[in-house]
Formats: sequence, structure tokens, C-alpha cells
Amino acid sequence: MAAPTRLPVLFLTDLVVLPGMVVPIELDDAARAAVDAAGSSAGGRLLIAPRLEDRYASYGVVASIVQQGRLATGEPAAVIRAEHRARIGSGVSGPGSALWVEAEEVQHAEPDETVKALAAEYKALVVSTLQRRDAWQVIDTVNRVNDTSALADLAGYAPYLDDAKKRQLLETPDVVQRLTLLIGWTKDHIAEVEVNEKIADDVREGMEKSQREFLLKQQLAAIRKELGEDAPEGAEDYRSRVEQADLPDEVRKAALREVGKLERGSDQSPEAGWIRTWLDTVLELPWNKRTRDATDIAAARAVLDADHHGLEDVKDRIVEYLAVRARRAERGLEIVGGRGSGAVLALVGPPGVGKTSLGESVARALGRTFVRVALGGVRDEAEIRGHRRTYVGALPGRIVRAISEAGSMNPVVLLDEIDKVGSDYRGDPAAALLEVLDPAQNHTFRDHYLEVDLDLSDVLFLATANVVESVPQALLDRMEVVALDGYTEDDKIAIARDFLLPRQLERAALTADEVRLTDEALRMMAADYTREPGVRQLERLIAKALRKATTRLVGLPAPTGDSRPDRVVIDLANLRDYLGRPRFTSEAHERTSVPGVATGLAVTGLGGDVLFIEANAVEGKGGLTLTGQLGDVMKESAQIALSYVRAHAVALGITRPEILDSNIHIHVPAGAVPKDGPSAGVTMVTALTSMALGRPVRSDVGMTGEVTLNGRVLPIGGVKQKLLAAQRAGLTTVFVPQRNEPDLDDVPAEVLAAIDVRPVSDVADLLANAIEGELTGTEPVRHSAA
Repeated sequence: MAAPTRLPVLFLTDLVVLPGMVVPIELDDAARAAVDAAGSSAGGRLLIAPRLEDRYASYGVVASIVQQGRLATGEPAAVIRAEHRARIGSGVSGPGSALWVEAEEVQHAEPDETVKALAAEYKALVVSTLQRRDAWQVIDTVNRVNDTSALADLAGYAPYLDDAKKRQLLETPDVVQRLTLLIGWTKDHIAEVEVNEKIADDVREGMEKSQREFLLKQQLAAIRKELGEDAPEGAEDYRSRVEQADLPDEVRKAALREVGKLERGSDQSPEAGWIRTWLDTVLELPWNKRTRDATDIAAARAVLDADHHGLEDVKDRIVEYLAVRARRAERGLEIVGGRGSGAVLALVGPPGVGKTSLGESVARALGRTFVRVALGGVRDEAEIRGHRRTYVGALPGRIVRAISEAGSMNPVVLLDEIDKVGSDYRGDPAAALLEVLDPAQNHTFRDHYLEVDLDLSDVLFLATANVVESVPQALLDRMEVVALDGYTEDDKIAIARDFLLPRQLERAALTADEVRLTDEALRMMAADYTREPGVRQLERLIAKALRKATTRLVGLPAPTGDSRPDRVVIDLANLRDYLGRPRFTSEAHERTSVPGVATGLAVTGLGGDVLFIEANAVEGKGGLTLTGQLGDVMKESAQIALSYVRAHAVALGITRPEILDSNIHIHVPAGAVPKDGPSAGVTMVTALTSMALGRPVRSDVGMTGEVTLNGRVLPIGGVKQKLLAAQRAGLTTVFVPQRNEPDLDDVPAEVLAAIDVRPVSDVADLLANAIEGELTGTEPVRHSAA
């Protein structure tokens, strides 16, 4: 190190000066003070150093003032030439207002072979960089530099080095370290430039290809015009539409192939029309459009609760689905598309419980679009998968049309009445739905018309059905079944008050101040005017009552002769005036007042219902006659019931067992309604035993269950629907199979409070409690496990 020199110092914020550089600096107050001090007291020399945020710079450059003047903008400036690197010492006093420091010049040792090798490598990299810019004069200047330290400091002019790297070079006095840093940075820059040049070349080649194709198309159009064979109308438009559309890669390739056929074909070719229709269909599909799911779980549940009363199972399942998607989105996990990411729910229940309207409510809660696909009566497989394009009038299937109508790839699609799908010589639509409703397969659903993969994995499918027995087992296995078994009487009152009555008031142009329908009247309407699991007929009755109320409000005579009122109140006292006589009354007492009649419970496509089974005996040679349009399973149940009663006649206290050897006639009204199923077994046993004993069955008792030859009561289905029907019919005691006891957890509490549900495993226990009086058999009726 040389002896320290006292110099004024100038700290620069936006410029890093390395030895050998000649740069202009703008003279603000601090710069003016340093330049003036250098001119007057330091022989025209000053120290230039970068201004750092966290500390004072350790190194700077000793510079001389070359010239002073003004910039083009008129601001005062000075041109300085950096001479050599210096270490900054402590501050000292000096004349003027400038800051003075001690500066020690950094001396460099003679270069050895390592330094020369690094300098040669760096010079080659610099020359290579300059050649890319055609900077030949600068290359000559670089080639003339032999001082290794000066060569390294030329990096102060490099535009690809930022100020931080230049400050690092300034504070690195060792030449080897400086050259090593520069070689690494320069190589990184050259690699980046090469990548950018390759990208630019690819873009240029793509543009040249597009221009070449454009010119060729123009020439082809001119040739066609000269030959009198103009290109098919719209072919060019289709190509531009396909290229501009947001399509998946495979779909784009297929579409461009079809556009090529359209351009090469003749306008007279019938294939041109097919291609245009196919292209229109493909371009209308929302291949990459998706709506954003709602993330507010509480708000979604509030929407469901506002639209539908009850149906807790369905609401819970939808909220669970939404909560999982929100959780995955919150944690940055993939939530769109892919194998197994969809959901398929089957809403099974009788008519009028709100299955179809629930679809729109679910879509609104999720923030998705909604589309309904009616499947009732569909018998053609092509309705699901589409037609082959070789057929005249071919169209895509209903699933593809539903996605196009929805305008997004994640709508809520309601497959309405899926249990009404049929099959004939045109195929089985239910089999075609297997792929649509399989979350593990439908991400590559292929419609026969499109012939390209369509991702259905993010679609929320809701299927509705009245009975699951009509749905093929393979299709049912792909869906998550949610049962909607009907409403209790209290549920119906709440639905009528909160949903049906306001809607019908609006349709009748009435207000709640003009017409009031009391809860007592609604309860009577639900109990005595309807016998349905849903509320569709109840809504019709409300509409009928409001129509009659409207006639009173417009001035027509009232049934009671009153003048035009300002307000109508419909209650128990005048309900008959508006709806007529009640259509239903409890008939269990009347029907079971004679021996041989028992009240059973059944499930139909319309929900649960009571079933009266009658048994009678007439003289003859013996035999069993069955009437009431019974199916094979129910006929076998009747034979099993008769065999059991005959085998256990003495134990049951039947004093005239010969009556069972006469002609036995079992009838199940109504005769016009087909009936089948095993769950009437215990009811038939009860009816036969009642007939043989000559004692009636209790009128408040209902029963359900399959029976074996040994009297074992086996489990059945539809317990909730049957108990709801029992409540509607006014029964107070119901016998169910012991093994169906866990199903009582799904039964509403108000139903269990109104009905004494007794699980039994032996039909003898049922008979002992269902038939009036006591069984006086000589032996207990018990059996071993069946």
C-alpha cells in the first residue's frame, strides 16, 4: 500500500465507478462542494465511492476532474476520469464544506500464469458477447488492453451487470477473485442470451410459417377462382375460429383436421354440412371454462335451508362436498378435473318431496350453473352417447348438449327420473350411463358424435328416482344413494306455511293481509284431504282454497252468503266450504272390525302406504286362492303363511284346525293395483290366524315383515316410509322385524313419539299382541334359528 492521501470524497447513489471509466456526474450541493475542494486543495483529484444503505463503502476510486460544464438540460455537471482503486480510511478535516478522508492506493502484484489464463478466458467471453452486438470498435479496444486488473475493471461499462455486482467488483481488490466472478457472470449472461435468441428464432419461424401458409392459401383461393371452384363458404372462418378458440390440444388437432377436409372438399359434397355441424358443436362447448365454487359454507347451507325444509341428509352431503373442495383450494391442492374428483348423488324418494327442485337449490348454493336432463321414457342409447356422424341428422348425446347449455365444465346436472329409463332394440341407455356416472372413468368420456375425450369429472351429477329397484344394480353402484322418504305431518305444515302458501299467494295476486290460512286448517288438509308422502297435492289444495278466496274478494257471493269481505280467514270451521268434504278418513277400525283382516304396511313408487289383507274360508276340498294382482313373491308369502298357521294351529289356540283345510281365499285390495314383495308375510299370518280363531285384529295395529316357515320374522326395507304411512293412517302400534331396529334411527322423533314401534323376531309374539284376546294354545310357539 502507498502512503495515505487526503482527498475530498463524493458518495454516488445511482452510479458505480470502476478504475478506467470516464463518466459525467451531475453537480448537486454535495458534488459541487467535493469538486470545488478537489480543484482548490487536492490538485484536481477526489475520491468517488458508492453510497451504501447499511455502512460506508470500504473502497472507492481516485478520480481526476477532466472538464466542468452543463448538461443538455442546463444542469451543472463535471466529467471525471477514474484512475485507480483506493481503500477508504478514516475521515479527516479539510477546507471547504466537503467531506475529507484518507485514501490508500491499492497496489496490484505482477500477474502470474493463473491470472493470465483467467484474463484470456474472460477476454474471449467479452469478445463473444460483443460480437453478438456487432460492436467491432469496442472489440478492438478490449483486445488492446493488456493489464489484467484494467481488463477486469472494464466490466464497469457492462450493461448486463447491475450496480450490486459492480460494487462487489469495486470492493474486490484481488484480480483473481474479480476475474473468477466476471467469468461466471458473463457465462450466465451468454446462456440467457442464447435462450432468448432461440425463443426469438422460434417465434420468427412460426411467424414465417404463418405468413407462408397465408400466401399459399391466397394462391389456392386464386386458383380455385380461376377454375370456377370457390372454396366452401366459411372454411377460412372456421380455421380462424378454431385457432382462436381455447381448446385442449387433442381437440384442436381434431378440429383442424376437419377444417382441412372442409377446405379441400367441394361445396356440393354432403360431408361439408356434417363437418360444419360438428365444428359448430365443438366450438360451442366450454372446454376450459369453469365457474368458481362458493367458499362460504355457512352461506351455502343457508341457501339450502331457505329453499327446502328438512332433507338434512342431502344438505349435509352437499355441504360436505363443498367443504372438502374449499379445504383443498385453501391448501393449494388440485381441485379441478381428474380421476375420481367428481360426485354422483342419487336422490331416491316418492313424488312431491322436492327431488327435482333440490337440484336448482344445490346449484345456487355452490355458485354453479344448473341444467336438467329428463330421462323419463328414454330408450335409445344414442340419446346418452350421441349418434355416429355417418348417420343423417346425427347429434351429440344429451350429456354433451347439457354441458354446452350450461356454458361451463363444472355445472350441476340433474338426471331426472333415472329409474324410468327403458331399453329396446336401439340399446340400453342405462348401460351408456355407466361411464357418465363413474367418477373413475368420466374424465375421459367419449361421445360417439364428438369422438374426442370430454372431461366430466368436475360435474356434480344429481340423479332422481322414485324406486331404486328399477335402477340397474351396476348403475346404482356408481351413485351415492340419499333417501328422501317423505315428510311427517309437522313437516308438511311447516313447508306449507313457509314455502307453499307464500308462493300460491303470489300466483293468486293475494297478500297475507287479504287471506289467512290457519295452521289448524293446514293440518286438517294434510291429514284428511291428502295421503301422500310429498306436498304436491297439498299445494294444489292450497291453490284451490286461495282461488275460492279470491272469488269472495272480487265480490262474488260467499258460500255462507256474506257480503264482499276485506279479509278472508280459512280455518277448521269453514275449510269444507273451500275444499269440499275430506277425501280420506281413518278406515282401519272399520276394515279390521271383522275377523280375518289385518293391516299391513307397504312401499310403492308413491311412498309408504297401508295394506289391508283379508282372509276367508269356504267349504271345499282345500286349496289356496289369491286375488288382488299379487306378484310371485307375494304369492309365495301367502303359501308360507298358510303352512305356518296349519303347522302351529294347536299352539296358536285354534280350536277348529279343520277350517284351515277348507278352501282359503286371500284377497289384497285394491284389486286394480299390482302388488309384490315379501314384507306382507307377517300380515298374512295374522289375517289367517284371526280368521281361524274368529277374533278380529286390533284396529290400531299395523305390521310389516317377511316370515319363514318356522315363524322367524326377517328384515325388510322402507321402514321409515312405512312408519310415515302408519302415522298418516292413524295407527298407534306397529310391529317391525327385530333386525330392522337400527333403521329406527332414521325415523323422525315425532313419528316415534306418536307410534309405539315394537320390534319382534318371532311371529308368535306379534300374534299374541295383535289379535284381540289371548292365545290359548296348548304349547308355546317357538322355534330354532331358521
